[in-house]
Amino acid sequence: MLLAVVAGVAALIVAALIAARASAAEAKRVANREVDEAKLAAAALVKTAELEAAAQRQAIETAARNEALEVIARADEALATDETSAQNREDALHARTGELSQLEDALEQREQQLDQIHRELQSRRDRAQGVERDMQRRRDSVRSELETRAGTTMAELVRQMKQGWLDEARLRAAALVRNADQNTTDPAHDREARRVMEIAAARSSMHFLTERNMSTLRVGPEIVAILLDNNAALHGALERVSGVQLQVNDDKDAVRLEGLDGVGKEVVRRALHRLFKKPESAEEARKQPDEWAAKAREHLNQEIRALGKKAFQTLGIQKAHPEIVELVGALNFRTSYTQNQWLHAVEASFLAGMMAAELGLDQKLARRATLMHDIGKALTHKIEGSHAVIGAEIARRVGEPEIIANAIGAHHADEPCNSVYAYLVAASDAMSGARPGARREQTEGFNTKVEDLERIGMSRRGVSHAHAVHGGRELRIYVREREVDDLTVVEMSTEIAAQIAEELTFPGQIKVTVIRAFEASSTAN
Repeated sequence: MLLAVVAGVAALIVAALIAARASAAEAKRVANREVDEAKLAAAALVKTAELEAAAQRQAIETAARNEALEVIARADEALATDETSAQNREDALHARTGELSQLEDALEQREQQLDQIHRELQSRRDRAQGVERDMQRRRDSVRSELETRAGTTMAELVRQMKQGWLDEARLRAAALVRNADQNTTDPAHDREARRVMEIAAARSSMHFLTERNMSTLRVGPEIVAILLDNNAALHGALERVSGVQLQVNDDKDAVRLEGLDGVGKEVVRRALHRLFKKPESAEEARKQPDEWAAKAREHLNQEIRALGKKAFQTLGIQKAHPEIVELVGALNFRTSYTQNQWLHAVEASFLAGMMAAELGLDQKLARRATLMHDIGKALTHKIEGSHAVIGAEIARRVGEPEIIANAIGAHHADEPCNSVYAYLVAASDAMSGARPGARREQTEGFNTKVEDLERIGMSRRGVSHAHAVHGGRELRIYVREREVDDLTVVEMSTEIAAQIAEELTFPGQIKVTVIRAFEASSTAN
């Protein structure tokens, strides 16, 4: 029984093994078949890829070959062009080389000709030098013989001739001076001078109204309040820009302008007038007082430059240096005894031009010198000295001719006159200022000034008498020779000038001249 069981189990195991072996064999066959199929598929893919790669390689090679052919074709064309250009240049070079060869041959021939000419010139120069040496020997021989016969040397003879010419020139000059001095008192010359001046005055028709530059401006409490707002910011800005002082009265309704600068006063007048006429500008003046005041000054400066150019255009003369043009324009805001100095300068220039025409002189030169004769007055509040001297220095500094500078400096006798134009300027200046209606004399103030000057001059010991001359521009003091020595004279002039500057108020300068002279006289019977 057990054997039968064991035999059965063994049979089952054997059957199972057989079944398993059969199953494994079947699986191996399936696997082998799939592997073969995969190999076939892979081989097909590889073949397809190889075919595609070959096709792409062939396409790329074809494209590269075509591109290479195009590049080669373009290179061949460029090469052919370059070869043509090179051939043309080579042909031109050959032609130029031929021309140069011809030029070189011509130059060699020219050099040979020049050498021949140089040799001829050298030969002639040598012969000329020999002739010159012979002439010099003969000249020396003749000079020596002449000096021996004359009993003097050539240098001494030349000196004597020069001295004779100088003496003759001095005699002629002295004769001319004597004639001029004698002719100054000749009634005929006096009548001729009057005739020329009367003709010029009769042909001139100029401005006859006098001007009064008011220094006290009644502007009202509103304008004064604007000036004093923000710690008087606008008040200070106007003073800085104009160069004059603004004094507000106790009632706070008026402003007084203190200063000698007419342009600065005009800046303040126009600024206050603008505040009065255009109240909307007050806000801008409060916010930016310095800029607002500077703008007012610039507007007036533009007008000054325009007035300067207008003066030169009106007179038909060439425009001067910009500095002189501005000074001429600034004279419009400067008065002398209420006479507008711009109008005075133009009027005097016309008079000088007409007198120059009557005398046969240069009209434009006379007008130019006369127009500039008072430019120093525009600076007398800044620079100490006579306005004539100041104007002459400015004219010389900016390059004006000396004849014009001298005419400016000499029209008040501050320097000697060097030409007839200086006398014309002085005459036309006096005619313009002295004609009826030109100026309004302030007699009381002028007399007070003269009296003060003479009082200060007479206050020193040893003074004989003192006189204010030249309209109060100069104080002449005569001292007694026995009581005052030369050193004291110098000290006295300095002390009196300092006292005048301290006690009096005046524009420009006052010259102090102390005169100490010893005079001896006798009578011949």
